[in-house]
Amino acid sequence: MDLRIERGRTTRERLIAAGIDLFGRLGYEATSIGAILEATGLARGAFYHHFASKAELFDAVLDRMIGHMAEQSAEAARRFDDPVDTLRAGCSTWLDVALDPVAQRITIIEATAVVGWQRCRELDERHSLGRTRATLRRIARSGRIPAENVDMLAHMVCAAVAEAAMLIARAQDKRAARDAGQAALDILLNRLVSPEPAEAPAPSQPPAPRKPT
Repeated sequence: MDLRIERGRTTRERLIAAGIDLFGRLGYEATSIGAILEATGLARGAFYHHFASKAELFDAVLDRMIGHMAEQSAEAARRFDDPVDTLRAGCSTWLDVALDPVAQRITIIEATAVVGWQRCRELDERHSLGRTRATLRRIARSGRIPAENVDMLAHMVCAAVAEAAMLIARAQDKRAARDAGQAALDILLNRLVSPEPAEAPAPSQPPAPRKPT
């Protein structure tokens, strides 16, 4: 039984890997189930055992890609101690990913058309919104943003970065668009977060009473 389960996992991973390659290079419409079977060497029955349709495979590929991008973002953020720096690094990594042709096509250009806007939101919330919210909570604890605005700000930051990534992916000069996106991101975060509060000075000690002479 364990061997059968492991074989099933291996087969599913082969299908997802082939989907990433073919959807990323050719696009969703130009990729047939037959092409996926040819790339994997699997039988049609093996495909339908794991996925009911090509769209369902694309959904799994999209989930995998967004999860991988979120991990890259988290890894970049972990290099910093200050939560504002972690937020900036994480957002910047999403802009870098928009330069990758496979990520562009699967997660930005075709995702909404294939799985729908609502599903894209669900995947973004699963993989990135929680981390963004947690980082903003750390910033709020330092007094640099209002704690009551954290949830709304998390949605707004994620939406702004996603829109910037879309503009980068569709730009003719993607490198120039990436630089412009970084400049805009810096302005956004600098305006969003107030300067770190300075440490309060130690309270002055009252003068010691003079002894009577």
